[in-house]
Amino acid sequence: MTDSTYDVDAGPGRVCPVDYRYAPSTLDRPADLNAETLYVIGGLYGNPFALDAVLSLRDTEQGSPLLVFNGDFNWFNVGASEFARINESVLAHAATRGNVETELARSNAQAGCGCAYPEWVEDDVVEHSNAIMQRLRLAADAHPSLTGRLAGLPMYAVADVGGVRIAVVHGDAESLAGWGFSQEALRDSARLAAVAGHFAEARVRVFACTHTCLPVCQTLQLPCGPCVVINNGAAGMPNFRDTRFGLVTRISVRPPDEGMSLFGAVVDGVHVDALAVRYDHDAWCAAFVALWPPGSPGYVSYYDRLVNGPDFTLAQAVRGDDVTRQPALARGVRRTPGRTL
Repeated sequence: MTDSTYDVDAGPGRVCPVDYRYAPSTLDRPADLNAETLYVIGGLYGNPFALDAVLSLRDTEQGSPLLVFNGDFNWFNVGASEFARINESVLAHAATRGNVETELARSNAQAGCGCAYPEWVEDDVVEHSNAIMQRLRLAADAHPSLTGRLAGLPMYAVADVGGVRIAVVHGDAESLAGWGFSQEALRDSARLAAVAGHFAEARVRVFACTHTCLPVCQTLQLPCGPCVVINNGAAGMPNFRDTRFGLVTRISVRPPDEGMSLFGAVVDGVHVDALAVRYDHDAWCAAFVALWPPGSPGYVSYYDRLVNGPDFTLAQAVRGDDVTRQPALARGVRRTPGRTL
């Protein structure tokens, strides 16, 4: 790995490696995956209880849903046995690599965590993420065969569900660690215009992504019809204030069971929904603290989110005028004081 692989103007954690980048037109290709129901699981972050909950969700479905883990399924699993458990389970399914898996497979740690954090993310967050990555590398070193399999995963995939083409990416339409599909970026009208172009270039109707840690469902009415960017935030952590569940994206020719969808849209008869991943919260918090005790980088950056959720609401995640299934909060599912959803 040479220095030319990296944007040398940025430091570890903010750098965007050159080989993370691709053109949206790269996604204009035959589908890699075909399914009637597809689960896109991003940001598991090494939470084995969330993994169990995803598998339980799958088992409630008609037929055999296809699972695709679209990166950053590793993060907090810094023990050798925890690393093995997550990766052996995930690699039994379809998967693409995130920045975490990509950087684990490199001998050069110049990109740090590979998150390519934008300027609005504070420096201490970046430093903590780089420190987490250093510990995770030690766990990965004990499992070279698994790390080799991570290196062989693709950066993205194209799926066909009911004739609707879906791009499964980690970051955005241009980079493995891109932030163009973050809820922050999608507030900007110029960014939305660029995203409209990405749909045309990739010839897809749905971008299913993760990476940026907070969820968003952005619908756009384009000449080809309604299109959706759905970012599930994190499967392995809470995504909304005062909640204790992760999120997964479900894309299917069949609607989800009544009450399952938190929010979503319909694209040419194909249902695109965010489902709650209701893992064992107490067990996960105990396991997390055992690996990341108070004062550690993981604890400082993430423990409050695990317990209380981020300062973000479900209603904030839904964008655009053409969402056909409204947020659960708009349907009267509201938090009772002293309880969590």
